Amino acid sequence: MIDAHSHLENEAFDDDREEIIARMDADGLDAVVNVGSDLETSRAVVDLARKYDKLYAVVGIHPQEADGYNPEVRKELVELAKDEKVLAIGECGLDYYYENSPREVQREVFRAMCDLAAEVDLPLVIHSRDAAEETYDIVREFLDAHPGHHVLIHCYSYSVEMMERFMALGCYLSLGGVTTFKNAKVPKRVAAAVPIDRLLLETDCPYMTPEPNRGKRNEPKFVADVAKNIAALRGMDVAELVARTDENTKRFYQWKK
Repeated sequence: MIDAHSHLENEAFDDDREEIIARMDADGLDAVVNVGSDLETSRAVVDLARKYDKLYAVVGIHPQEADGYNPEVRKELVELAKDEKVLAIGECGLDYYYENSPREVQREVFRAMCDLAAEVDLPLVIHSRDAAEETYDIVREFLDAHPGHHVLIHCYSYSVEMMERFMALGCYLSLGGVTTFKNAKVPKRVAAAVPIDRLLLETDCPYMTPEPNRGKRNEPKFVADVAKNIAALRGMDVAELVARTDENTKRFYQWKK
């Protein structure tokens, strides 16, 4: 089983990070993809990937960190992206819920990350919150210029109808703990409706802990709870769902091994 989007570099894991990684086999985890949010965390996820065989990295600038982007940051991201354990550029995109960076800056940096993904020929991992239409427009613009480039909307939070529009562009999406929440009706509908060949599983840990551990710190092993829930929503065997989503994760990230 693969956790397609995690943040093990986060300080929430400072006390037991090595223990969590050491028990990955026991927890049934074949791989964990750790995702940077700024230059510091991008360096950190690459360091972890270099140290541990089953960890991989994604490097980029989160929309909440867009104010910190500059040519020197871009230059270092290009260098980090050369590492064989770096699978994609991200997480980047638009977040109009928090707006820690002005919207125009977010849009500018999102497009810069799209350009970077094309330049280094790596997939693109997107964070999008309260910005569905503008995210869609920029993704469509990017894919018009770079047909077939792999794009993932992580922690997808919009409607089934918007999901279908992203699917029509050729995108993938990943789902996590929110699909287990009792009142999360729309995410449950999305989990049941998304084409099985475009679905990835994630934890986004230490955030978004799924039931029955909601309220605790999230961690990669809880991706199993996400899998069980989505399998039930789709009327699928859990093992079959895991096999298909693992296959999708490897295809999306263009895994060489």
